Amino acid sequence: MTVDARKAQVIPVEASRYLDLVAGKLEATEKVFHRCLASDVPFVAAAGDYIFAGGGKRMRPALVLLTAQLLDRDGDEEVTYAAVVELIHNATLVHDDIIDQATLRRGRPSVNEVWGNSRTVLLGDWLYTTAMQMALSHGNLDVVRRLCTATLRMTEGELLSLESQGRAALSTQDYFRIIDRKTAELFAAAASLPALMEPVEPVHGKALERYGRSLGTCFQLVDDLLDFTALEDDLGKPVLSDLKEGKLTLPLILAMERIDAGRRRWVEWVLEDRAFHRATAEQILEIVHGEGTLDEVRELASGLAREATSELELLPPCDARDALEAAPHFVLHRRR
Repeated sequence: MTVDARKAQVIPVEASRYLDLVAGKLEATEKVFHRCLASDVPFVAAAGDYIFAGGGKRMRPALVLLTAQLLDRDGDEEVTYAAVVELIHNATLVHDDIIDQATLRRGRPSVNEVWGNSRTVLLGDWLYTTAMQMALSHGNLDVVRRLCTATLRMTEGELLSLESQGRAALSTQDYFRIIDRKTAELFAAAASLPALMEPVEPVHGKALERYGRSLGTCFQLVDDLLDFTALEDDLGKPVLSDLKEGKLTLPLILAMERIDAGRRRWVEWVLEDRAFHRATAEQILEIVHGEGTLDEVRELASGLAREATSELELLPPCDARDALEAAPHFVLHRRR
């Protein structure tokens, strides 16, 4: 399958408005991403091919490329960083699936389900290290430092998430603290990396950092909503999988503050059992629909999308800025 054909598979039609501008650079990024997954170790090569074939939205590399175009960067450097960001993202997914004991990823068996946890955790380490090695190739230490900071904060977020698993009393403050590190941090880094390339633009960089953080937080809220509302075939994993993995997400966190002890016990049972044995999926869905928390989370996500767009007002009007302004709309209305 050609890179063009695979890209058509992994990029939803709705995203084309903001990806068309960087289609050539995104194709170059796909080639770099695929090339860097090559190894003379058979397992690494096979698992790398498996990850690449699994596709993905490629939102984070697209952010690098769009902000690079916005800031008039046009070379190989931003393509390298776009591939690095996607490598870091995939390393995180590999480790997340091990921790969550997930068996599906993007509608296929997860890497750990195919090859087991022991080899897969080492694959995640290999991906992280390869990403940093690639980032060093242009000698821009400020970019490498930013990527290291993002990786460290994402690891902290995973640790906080792991510590919160099974807790029925998770606060909204704890929830946002986790997702800021686990999800929003890499969006923020991706959007602001081109401002660290020569000539460095710190003011624009801060605005793009805020843009990426708001967009990333919005992305996670929508992800939480999809766990309650999407069809399993669209989502690529079982619906309500977060709760079965012991995680409370925002729709239920808000509802838990309002419901009676009996219905709270339904949620606690699923968290304890990691299955719908003593409470049903229908009972859990009844809680979030009855308390209206899905609508509340949608409104929060819409507010974050508006915040992200407002951060671009400082930047020069151009097609790339228009595309970045369209990205939050895509995030809000995505179906998987």
